[in-house]
Parts: sequence; C-alpha cells; structure tokens
Amino acid sequence: MDNLSDALEKLKLASTDSTTDSVESCLDCLLKALVNNNTEASAKIQEMGVLPMLPTMLTPQSTCTPKVANIIAEMAKNEFMRSACVEAGLIPPLIQLLNSTDQEVLLQTGRALGNICYDSHSLQGQLISMGVIPTLVKLLGVHSHNTALTEMCLIAFGNLAELESSKEQFASTNIAEELVCLFQKQTEHEKKEMIFEVLAPLAENDVIKLQLVEAGLVECLLEVVAQTIDGEREEEVAQLKTASDLMVLLLLGDESMQKLFEGGKGSVFQRVLSWIPSHNHQLQLAGALAIANFARNDGNCIHMVDTGIVQKLLELLDRHVVEGNVTVQHAALSALRNLAIPVVNKSKMLSSGVADVVLKFLQSEMPPVQFKLLGTLRMLIDTQVEAADQLGTNAKLVERLVEWCEAKDHAGVMGESNRLLSALIRHSKSKVRHQEVVKMVIQGDGVKHLVTMATSEHIIMQNEALVALGLIAALDLEPLHKEVQTRAFINVVSKLRSHENKTVSHQASLTEQRLTAQS
Repeated sequence: MDNLSDALEKLKLASTDSTTDSVESCLDCLLKALVNNNTEASAKIQEMGVLPMLPTMLTPQSTCTPKVANIIAEMAKNEFMRSACVEAGLIPPLIQLLNSTDQEVLLQTGRALGNICYDSHSLQGQLISMGVIPTLVKLLGVHSHNTALTEMCLIAFGNLAELESSKEQFASTNIAEELVCLFQKQTEHEKKEMIFEVLAPLAENDVIKLQLVEAGLVECLLEVVAQTIDGEREEEVAQLKTASDLMVLLLLGDESMQKLFEGGKGSVFQRVLSWIPSHNHQLQLAGALAIANFARNDGNCIHMVDTGIVQKLLELLDRHVVEGNVTVQHAALSALRNLAIPVVNKSKMLSSGVADVVLKFLQSEMPPVQFKLLGTLRMLIDTQVEAADQLGTNAKLVERLVEWCEAKDHAGVMGESNRLLSALIRHSKSKVRHQEVVKMVIQGDGVKHLVTMATSEHIIMQNEALVALGLIAALDLEPLHKEVQTRAFINVVSKLRSHENKTVSHQASLTEQRLTAQS
C-alpha cells in the first residue's frame, strides 16, 4: 500500500505538469495494486482524493486514456465505489469516449460505464437519455470483428434492454440487422447464448419483433432447432429451448405473426406445424403455443380449422392425458380455445370430438390446465344448443364446476367456472333438455354460485348470471322455490336494478319479476 500511496501522490503532481511518462508510470502502479487487492486499493484511491482528477484525464488524444478508463472499470467492480465515480463526474467524459476510433479506448470505456451502472436502473436510464444506445449499435457494426468489443456491446445491450425506456431507442436503430448478422457468424454455443440474452428482452417490443422477422432471425432460429432437435448434450437442449421460445415470442406481435402466417401457406408456419407431432416435449410446447398465437384473428382460425390442425392438437392432448406434461396440456388447450372463437368453427370442432378430449382433463389438479379447459368448453358451447344440452347434463362436469366455483385461491378458475355454469343454462335452449340442465345445476348446488356471480365487479359476469337466473326462474320447478327461500337472493337482484349499466339494470328487473313470481 505504501507504493500505492506514493504513486497516488506522484499522480497528483504529474497530472498538473502533464508529464506523460510519469503519469503512465503512476497509472501502471494503480492497476497493479487493483489487481492485487481491488477493494483495498479502490478505497485508498478514493481516500487520497484522486477520483475528481480523472475526468480531465479522459481525453481522446491522450495515450493514458485507456489505462485511466481501465482503472475506473476495475474500481467500479466494488459497489461502494460506483456512486463515488458518478459524483466525480466520470460518466459524461466516458460517454464522449465512445466516439473514439481507438478500440482499446472503446473497450475500457465500455467496461467502465458498464461497471459503474451495474444493477442500477436509474444510472442505466441516464445512459439511455444521453443517447448511448445508437452509439453502441454503431460500434457493434463497425467493430464486429473485434471479439472483446462485441462482447462488451452485447453485455451493455443485455442490461439496457431490460429497461422499457430503451425499447424506442433500440427500435430507431438497425440493432435487429446487426444482431442477426452477428448470430449468423457464430459457431460457439456461448456466443450464441450471449446474443439470445439480448434478443429475448428486445423481442418483447412489437416494433422490434417485426424488425427481427424482416432481418431473417426466424430462419436462424429454425436452423438452430433443426441442428439441436436430436441433441442430448446440455448445451443443445438449452439452444433448442431458447430458439423455440424466442420463435413463440416473435409470434406475439400482430404484424410479425401475420407476416409469418402468410395466409397459412408460409414456410415458417408449416415448419412450426411439424413440431406438434414431435416426440420432443419442448417442440410440442412451442408448436402448440405458436398455433395459439397464430389463432389471434378469425381469418387465421378459420383457415387452420379447415386445414385439419384441430386433429393434430387432439392427438397431442391424447398423448398427455395420463401423467402428461402440464405445460403442453395448457398450450394445446390454449390453441383450441382460440380456434373455437369464430362462430363457424364451433360446430366443426365439436364434430371433431374436441369436447370429448377436453373432458378427459376434468380430473386435472393443475389450475392453469383447469382454466384453459373451462375457457375452451365455454367458447365451444356459445350458440351451440346441442353441445350445451349434452355438457349441461354431464353430472361429472357440473359437479367439478361447482367445486371449482369455490376455488378462492385461483380467481381465474373460479371466474371461468361460474361463467361456464351460466353458459350451460343460457345456451341450452331445447325445451326438455333445458329443464334437465337446470335441474342438474340446482341439484349440484350451483345456484348459489350464480347468485354470487351476479354481484361480481365485472359487468359481463353480472349480466350472464342474471340471464341464467332469469331462465331458471322462468321454469316451474319445485326445487327452485327452496332455493329462493334459502338463498334469499331477490335482495341481490333488487339492488342491481339501479345499476349504472343499463343492460345489467334491465336484466335485473326481468330476473326479479320472474323470481318474485316463482316465490
């Protein structure tokens, strides 16, 4: 430490008379001390008051600049030094140095900024507001042959891309082209992983999603999948998962999804379809999620149902009924739910046996699967009288619905159960079977849940519950009298008559009239 103290004193004197040789000698001593004991050396440098001198030493024309930046980078490895570096005014001159043409200056400057701002969203936000992103993207393009500089840029991108405020700046650059071009050159797993770590947060932005698709990222991802699909090594399994997950993420953007769908004839869409019958669970999952994402508009849904995708999903689900993969079950049910939204698809899907396959998962104890199962059935029976009759008289289904209506730990499951219970009554229109459905719900103790549903904070659920209660009340069923007396829900309906939403208040009035008449 004595040598360090001497060097620091000399540095103070040397910096005033600008003797380059003596300054370099002092800087070398500081770097050596930091290598030997970073924490202690950093504290000494701060204690001796050298930090405020460093900004003036960060000049593009000085040969000392790379060493000064290196010293800052080493000191900033210590958390206690980062705020001191900021207070010493080091960030502005370091950012200016990013315009240098000297690769060593650029490397050490990037390290210094990265370490100072490490794990600090506020400081990273400052860098973004000072325009560091376009500068770094330009550096990546110019110095893509320099491995160390490239890695520095990727690390910086990975940190900055986590901030939402960075996405707009990234989108205004050619980052997509640069990253795809860099990815295409890589052969090592570690380098590809570094690029993946930048691509994932960037691809959360819809504008950048489309840019990545147009830059050819999808073709790169498909190639990775093809190369690793039969791989057993840990790195191959990891690459397959990352590439297929990223593919699904790109499909979350409406424009990027539609561009890849290409009217159902796109090569990417066809390749993704081939993943569903795969024996690889990761590809099955990605394939099903991709279909769910493609099925986000009626045109796509209608085309996919007409071309037989439902059968592929049913076969996939059948493979996962007993001790199946929960994530695959959830994904396949999500796809079926979306496909069932267009009216013209419902009868076709019911004819294909979708309801029967979905009911096989009634015994699932996994809330995500339960949620999608309920949503799929609810979409299928909408306006489908025969299906509502059949499902509404299925004792096991109604029993399970009533049970899930009390799943207070899982609001989504509870809400969907209530809505499906109501839907069974609302869409069951044939005279005889309708009464059977209503009786099944009453006997299963389901009316109380419809009453609770009528007080939901969601207007659509209130209205659905009121319609179902009104339909029940319209039937002259003796068991209903007991329900009216014991549940005393006329008061609930009466309150809803003054609801601010006219649809709810009107339906409440109708329901109250029917309930009062029955009681």
